[in-house]
Amino acid sequence: MTETVRAGYRVRGSALEGRNWLNTGGRQLGLEDLRGKIVLLDFWTFCCINCLHVLDELRPLEEKFSDVLVTVGVHSPKFEHEADPVALAAAVERYEIHHPVLDDPELLTWQAYAARAWPTLVVLDPEGYIVANLSGEGHAAGLESLVSELVAEHEAKGTLHRGDGPYVPAEPTAGNLRFPGKAVPLPGGSFLVADTGHHRLVELESDLTTVRTVIGDGTKGWRDGAADTARFNEPQGVAVLPAAVAEQAGYDVVVADTVNHRLRAVSLSSGTVATVAGNGVQRLLDAGNPAKRTPGGDHPSESRTAAPGGAAGAGTVPALLGTDALDISLSSPWDLTWSTVLGRLVVAMAGTHQIFTFDPLTGAVGILAGTGLEGLLDGDGSEAWFAQSSGLAEDAAGNIWVADSETSAVRRLSFTDDDGGTRVSVSTAVGAGLFDFGFRDGAAGEARLQHPLGVAVLPDGSVAIADTYNGAVRRFDPVTQTVSTLARGLSEPSDVLVDTTTGEPLLVVVEANKHELVRVAIPKEAQSVDEGARQTQRPASPVAAGPVGLSVRFAAPKGQKLDDRWGDPTQLKISSSPEELLVSGGGTSTGLTRELVLSDSVAGGVLHITARAAACDGEPGGEIPDHAACHMYQQDWGIPVTIDAGGDTALTLDLRGLD
Repeated sequence: MTETVRAGYRVRGSALEGRNWLNTGGRQLGLEDLRGKIVLLDFWTFCCINCLHVLDELRPLEEKFSDVLVTVGVHSPKFEHEADPVALAAAVERYEIHHPVLDDPELLTWQAYAARAWPTLVVLDPEGYIVANLSGEGHAAGLESLVSELVAEHEAKGTLHRGDGPYVPAEPTAGNLRFPGKAVPLPGGSFLVADTGHHRLVELESDLTTVRTVIGDGTKGWRDGAADTARFNEPQGVAVLPAAVAEQAGYDVVVADTVNHRLRAVSLSSGTVATVAGNGVQRLLDAGNPAKRTPGGDHPSESRTAAPGGAAGAGTVPALLGTDALDISLSSPWDLTWSTVLGRLVVAMAGTHQIFTFDPLTGAVGILAGTGLEGLLDGDGSEAWFAQSSGLAEDAAGNIWVADSETSAVRRLSFTDDDGGTRVSVSTAVGAGLFDFGFRDGAAGEARLQHPLGVAVLPDGSVAIADTYNGAVRRFDPVTQTVSTLARGLSEPSDVLVDTTTGEPLLVVVEANKHELVRVAIPKEAQSVDEGARQTQRPASPVAAGPVGLSVRFAAPKGQKLDDRWGDPTQLKISSSPEELLVSGGGTSTGLTRELVLSDSVAGGVLHITARAAACDGEPGGEIPDHAACHMYQQDWGIPVTIDAGGDTALTLDLRGLD
């Protein structure tokens, strides 16, 4: 196992071991084949929104240093389905990954490099030595500086070899649609589909095959205007506005333009596209008062900062962020639905693990629920935790159902009047936690899903679930509190909706990995399946009971300094599962070191650790210039531990460690 490099020592990278390689034309690579290049190992898993953010962050870097830098994606799966080589190949195609990918289903290379979180980045110099360990997102600027330094150093030494890397593109598999995300029925019986992989919208006739209209020129990008020139970037959710609202707003449809971090409006009569929310900058930091540096993503394996101001405050909702929607930063909006209770759109903001709102008539953006911490926690909307929410639907009572993908859960937002306003509460219908999944029907408390992405309300009030990684459509009955299976054998269903145009209600399922929409009958008697409940398995670290010193390494990139204008800009938030594992040392405080005391009364558990550091452009020891660009670095770890008398008494993690 590669250990953390200490001052005065240089450690070579470990061998790249796994099942197979993708994007190499069948060639099996080793580190010796990459000698002379700067190598960036990107430990990722394709369910992880933060990993997808990093893929996009790295694209400009890969283009700029194409002759000296080789990125190697090390795919280390969280969910069982992600270990399927066919599913991985589809994900590599879907996300347009243009670098070699090592399939590491047994986490061999993950363990060799002591990775503890998705995403993790490790930089090796041209001689094969580890020079940096980075966790989370937001490292693009620092990596650019580091790679430039390595190029200069190793060109002078004669150890840098310029030239093409080992990437070989795979054959495409898509047809008229390419990895479609979401769909909605239109009043005339057609369907508007987010043709995600083609970066456009497609209106299909009722046969689900014939293309009626196309909106967007099919090129990845951001451009408003006419239907044949507009551009999207991996659009997902699509919502049709109520007719009265559409008439006042001047458009009919709102689209979650996910990778552009924007909401786009479409006029169906003309096909014209306009941006109505989002400035295109993924939120990293609410600059100003440090109290506003609100961390998000308390995923024990993923990271991201939350939107400004945290969650909805105590009292009525939503908590208003502003009325100039074009000035507000969003983060990977994934789905939308209209709320008749609130009279506005509800938005699943996957990148910050929150539920937002958008009012098409006023331009107001607000936070409806979620603190930005990633996990499964119910209660008042101002205190709830979500995890990459990806699907939304409203029922007849005005409740909003949420497909909370990373907790493999279905959640419910319910509303009550409160002193003339509205209060939201969050409850979980199905699901147990970030690392709990499976394929099990029966009592809802014991049932398991696997990374669901879509929900729809059936005519009887039950909820259909696009159980994506199980390749199924499931059903939750709120009356009986049971889960059953409506259909199986689907290829990553990313959305489900109800079609009533043919008489007897049918399901329309978006089969992302088959690049198509299909109709599925709603069976009179659903199946009952039990293939078990599972948990994500990662190696546990043996630690001793009693005092354990925790240290998180962080070094600001060259040209940046810690933003200490309002005090210590670093922070640790620590908790444990079970709670009794942690005797003391939990909670939130400044600094990146902490003494924990672990109990000897439990066999082990998981330490949940969130670290963050704020840095701005400027030189160490100097002043931060006015209007300097500022950055929030944050990572969330879930460290499985076992209590062992001979275990470690110190734990070191890398937020941005340079070796």
